[in-house]
Amino acid sequence: MALATMPRVSLCALPTPLQRVRNFEQALGSDSPRIYVKRDDLTGLAMGGNKARKLEYLVADAVVAGATVLITEGAVQSNHARMTAAAAAAAGMKSALVLDTRNGDAVAGNLLLDHLFGAEVHLVAEPAERAEKMLAVAKALSERGETPYLVPTGGSVPIGATGYVRASLELADQLVEAGEAPVRLYAASGSLGTQAGLIVGAAMVSATYEVHGVAVSHASSPMEERCAALCDETAALLGLRQRFSAKDVILHPQFVGEAYGIRTKGGLEAIRLLAQTEGILLDPVYSAKAMSGLIAHVRDHTIRADDAVVFLHTGGSPALFAHGEALLVEA
Repeated sequence: MALATMPRVSLCALPTPLQRVRNFEQALGSDSPRIYVKRDDLTGLAMGGNKARKLEYLVADAVVAGATVLITEGAVQSNHARMTAAAAAAAGMKSALVLDTRNGDAVAGNLLLDHLFGAEVHLVAEPAERAEKMLAVAKALSERGETPYLVPTGGSVPIGATGYVRASLELADQLVEAGEAPVRLYAASGSLGTQAGLIVGAAMVSATYEVHGVAVSHASSPMEERCAALCDETAALLGLRQRFSAKDVILHPQFVGEAYGIRTKGGLEAIRLLAQTEGILLDPVYSAKAMSGLIAHVRDHTIRADDAVVFLHTGGSPALFAHGEALLVEA
């Protein structure tokens, strides 16, 4: 199949573990389903995270294009930006990042790591300024003799989403070994590439679970339709005939809170609970909000006690260090 022949640069330590979190289940009470965490926080590159799987294909595409520098965008605490900078270093390339400072510009967490990986960092005030700045940076780099390769936000294009089609094959083997047929897979959903890859992958392996995305930012347009379009494009890239519509996309918007990057009460509880029962770290921007959705659905009995569910841990722990004591003192 096309997946097996697509250019790919090895950046990850795979397969990542599939870990049952029994202490966490016990803390949620007797009505808790069996909960498994797919540990993509342990992908290896630059303290781990889901973006590494996407970057394996995106960096390979950049190599084919003869690129010398990767350029991408995000918020100051972007996991994607941090991992793009690390992937560029691992591939012998340079990197340039355009980051918005809407939630501050302290050189901590991911931003600190961006600098350590040697990225050329450009700060702008608002997300709307990033696209134009990226083009300006690409032009300036070209004039300096570099060959830039622009990586879209979150790596959320068909080539990047392919990383989570491949991850679905990996997960299918692990579930067979565990003897489980989960009913749901939960994952943080922002730029939609991870969720799209998971949906296409689930269809490919005839998974027993539905993919439940938990939104981490408020939508400016119908996210279900955008995700379905990305699913179609990803499937077409892989030579698959199946097509998708908005009804194939399950997305929970009620756990975002005030805005992207702003801590929520449910997310803070999820961080503390998983840390104190399993020694696993979530981040306040993505994975904590996704886990707060899973916890809410356990408590309202949306998920039955005799079911099994999977939580895709998308990483992001470096962002914890940008939030400091607030993680300890906020209720």
